Amino acid sequence: MGADKSALLAFWEEARAAAPSLPAEIARDIWFFGDSERLALSLADLVLKGPKRATTGLVAEMAADNLPLPQQGGLSLVTDFHGVPLMVLRSIRVDIMPFNEVDADFAAAEGEGDGSLAYWQAAHERYFKRSCDRLGLIWHSGMEVVCERFEVVYPVITR
Repeated sequence: MGADKSALLAFWEEARAAAPSLPAEIARDIWFFGDSERLALSLADLVLKGPKRATTGLVAEMAADNLPLPQQGGLSLVTDFHGVPLMVLRSIRVDIMPFNEVDADFAAAEGEGDGSLAYWQAAHERYFKRSCDRLGLIWHSGMEVVCERFEVVYPVITR
């Protein structure tokens, strides 16, 4: 990631001032949503301004990219596509299951499109097929995904 370490550290200190329960050490899990600038921005907007309170990752992709699986209670510093820090998230539930077993409740928590399971399946299948193509894997609906529900720790969002 092309993130500026000093910008990340400054953002973390701002977050700690607003949410004193955050640890002094910056989150190790630093990432952006999606696989393009446009997707990263639109999904971050859904978190910051809308209903998105969950995300899904392909377990095989995380393993291939040597990324740790999220853990319940774990913190993430989410950036834009270029590494500019946007928010701190805390994982509140993490489940690993086959793609084809994700249910409508989780799809709605992702807050994308019309919130339906059908929309979630179509959008995520397209995304995961791109990931599989990049990794030289063959996509199938039984592939394991990590389904993560989260809360926004910073910035503090009032509704």
